[in-house]
Amino acid sequence: MTDQRALSDPHAFIAGLPKAELHVHHVGSASPRIVSELAARHPDSKVPTAPEALADYFTFTDFAHFIQVYLSVVELIRTPEDVRLLTYEVARDMARQQVRYAELTITPYSSTRRGIDERAFMDAIEDARKAAEADFGTVLRWCFDIPGEAGPASAEETARLATDDRLRPEGLVSFGLGGPEIGVPRPQFKPYFDRAIAAGLHSVPHAGETTGPGTVWDALTELRAERIGHGTSSAQDPKLLAHLAEHRIALEVCPTSNIATRAVRTLEEHPVKQFVEAGVLVTVNSDDPPMFGTDLNSEYAVAARLLGLDERGIAELAKNAVHASFLDEAGKARIADEIDAYTARWLAP
Repeated sequence: MTDQRALSDPHAFIAGLPKAELHVHHVGSASPRIVSELAARHPDSKVPTAPEALADYFTFTDFAHFIQVYLSVVELIRTPEDVRLLTYEVARDMARQQVRYAELTITPYSSTRRGIDERAFMDAIEDARKAAEADFGTVLRWCFDIPGEAGPASAEETARLATDDRLRPEGLVSFGLGGPEIGVPRPQFKPYFDRAIAAGLHSVPHAGETTGPGTVWDALTELRAERIGHGTSSAQDPKLLAHLAEHRIALEVCPTSNIATRAVRTLEEHPVKQFVEAGVLVTVNSDDPPMFGTDLNSEYAVAARLLGLDERGIAELAKNAVHASFLDEAGKARIADEIDAYTARWLAP
């Protein structure tokens, strides 16, 4: 995938490149425009209403501070109308970056425990999903994730919402685990992942972001992970890298996020190149893009620089996300073909 003829400025190519995104959070995708509108709706919040003030607000000292700020934005989501606005507008922002398909990580527990009716919540995200596909052509699917810091009660609630046929939304494809990793061991969530998997959902927990490779092993052996969110510390364990490569278990890599939360000190130290050299399937993602001052296009540019990619290499990286997605085979083929056609037109003499 690497190429010594790497682009000096890949941004123009990336801007038009069709893409899929697999690791991006619902609330964490709220742009300053969306956050300002939500904060204005709820003036008792401590979140700034001026978009220019949000850059300072979204400057994190460490992962714990990031979680604190993230939860303050979660507090702005108080009604089904807020949920619908957020979801639809996030899709609009994705469409502007040529995102054709996204698996959006949603934490329903954060909303239902604040009093939003669970049926109204499901209706809001589904209405936004269908409208976004009709209006923008961006296909959304859901990953319901457990907020690990809230413990077993949140896991029980998330599993119930994800597996109850009377509530489970049509767009739900996977089950995840987010939040802090330190002090939140993965094995305790095994019963809830077992229920979700039995109900036909895919397993996509975060692991190895701020803890060592043992957390990734736990996600694989206890939670039966099919992809790993972040997996940054996997580079410390050659046997783990070999296992991920052999079994084609993709890593959802989010470079700028890892710097913003201090999971990695500098971009130059990011292990994405080690992953690729070990044969691991790598996908590029933005995680919580406005909070980290980035977007998916910027993350592709970062990855292109770190991996030394030309246009064809970037296109192959984009196809990794398509192949690792839970989209149906016809949908995967359609986006992959679109990537190939776009790249051929770009490179045509």
